[in-house]
Amino acid sequence: MTRVPTGDYVGAMNTPDDAHSSQSAPDTATHDAAAPDAVTLDGATLASFLASFRALGDLAGRQVDDGSGERFDEALSAYLGRPARELAVVTEEVRNHRFADWDVALSLLAERDPQARDLGIGGGDMRYHQTLADFVTGMDGRFPVGQVDYVSVATGPDTHRRAIGFGMRLFRFQDQPVAVFQRRGNPRYGQENTTIEVMAPADDVAAALLAEARALSVEHSVLKGKVISFESTGYGPEAEGVTFMPRPEVTAEQVILPENAMERITAHVIGIAQHAETLRRHGQHLKRGLLLYGPPGTGKTHTVRHLISITPDHTVVVLAGEALAYVSLAANLARAHQPAIVVLEDCDLVAEDRGMSPTGRPLLFEVLDAMDGLDADADVTFLLTTNRIETLERALVQRPGRVDLAVEVPLPDLDGRRRLLDLYRGDVDYSPAALEDAATRSEGMTASFMKELMRRAVLVAAVEGAEPGDAHLGAALDALLSASEELTRALLGTGRTGAEFDDVGGFDVDFDGYGFEGDGFDDAAPDDGSSGGH
Repeated sequence: MTRVPTGDYVGAMNTPDDAHSSQSAPDTATHDAAAPDAVTLDGATLASFLASFRALGDLAGRQVDDGSGERFDEALSAYLGRPARELAVVTEEVRNHRFADWDVALSLLAERDPQARDLGIGGGDMRYHQTLADFVTGMDGRFPVGQVDYVSVATGPDTHRRAIGFGMRLFRFQDQPVAVFQRRGNPRYGQENTTIEVMAPADDVAAALLAEARALSVEHSVLKGKVISFESTGYGPEAEGVTFMPRPEVTAEQVILPENAMERITAHVIGIAQHAETLRRHGQHLKRGLLLYGPPGTGKTHTVRHLISITPDHTVVVLAGEALAYVSLAANLARAHQPAIVVLEDCDLVAEDRGMSPTGRPLLFEVLDAMDGLDADADVTFLLTTNRIETLERALVQRPGRVDLAVEVPLPDLDGRRRLLDLYRGDVDYSPAALEDAATRSEGMTASFMKELMRRAVLVAAVEGAEPGDAHLGAALDALLSASEELTRALLGTGRTGAEFDDVGGFDVDFDGYGFEGDGFDDAAPDDGSSGGH
């Protein structure tokens, strides 16, 4: 015998064994006296109850359509001119970062038909678990026509597009009625990628539609000519997200490098792009690798920002930290939207990391494979930065040809420090003597140090309630060069220790070449709120 609690579900059920239950009531009344909220069922009665409950649940699941509106499968069949369940469904899976591209492409195809329209599907959350084939066969109920689900998707740093997130496009293609179901990937419902499902009277029409949409999605891609980065969303590599970044504005005057260094860099990146057709005609490769190396805080990232600012027609993919695991995806995107630049920042920090590599090999090998995988005539620049060249040098030497230009970005010399101080002083009129003294005493310091020095000088003056002047600059420099600021200097990229300064005492700090250059686009930038460099 089995005891089950009474309640709305049991009380509402009218089972075939009700008569049996009522006849046995006198026997159970005494037994249930101690538990008036329960009834006792034998095995046959319980099995009957569960079967009835299951039937009720199945019926509720099938009654998606309340009968008051048009059914989706009937509307679709009427448009296609034959029962939709008789037609094959051709499916294309699309990475989520290309969702907007495919929405643009399908919109362009639909716009060719003046009578094109959108068709939505009702049915609550249950509809999100169904495929197009499920909708037209009625396996899980008859779904009604509903509203199209639209989503707002980014197409740039400050632009968005209204796209179909869940719905159907009905239009004519090659003089045939077609139906294209568009669903944005949603891990909540177990759909990690965007899916495009096409129904047409003939399979070759559906295949031709997808082929043309594929080409249009590349030609009109919202990613082309933009600066983007990939980021992990937490759902794994199948759900890469794209972040659009503003294109920086950094002039050549704001980048302080050794003589001829910037000319070599720009010639390698821009010069090859400008003469791409001539190089192709003579059988020369366009794909190139550029390595910027040097101590942290010297201006490698800022040099990258300048290159991005003067290549407005280039698609730029910026990868740093964990995002370097997406290097293969970035290489494919760059090939599709060339001319392009793939920036791989601080490669030394993750060069030997195996945890982020999709193959379990050190991530540096994934980077080198991606560089090697592109066609020689692809107008793509791989731009690597590193604080520790020794970490990369052996691998690059063993696999020659990946990097064909290496440029050192060293600590600034005396003239470089003068130029940096002048760049970062803003509108403060320090005397030439004070600036020269600061440039001389700051030997071995980085551009990041110079920037912080000028900020502190203004801060010292602000605390005193005075306008900044030579005395405040000297006080700020004394403080930064003191033994108590040794860790600060290390974090600003300097390689000097306390023993090298006039101050006595302090601790030896060895960071083994590690340094910090900000979040990728902000190291040693001026404080004017816009752009800057060194």
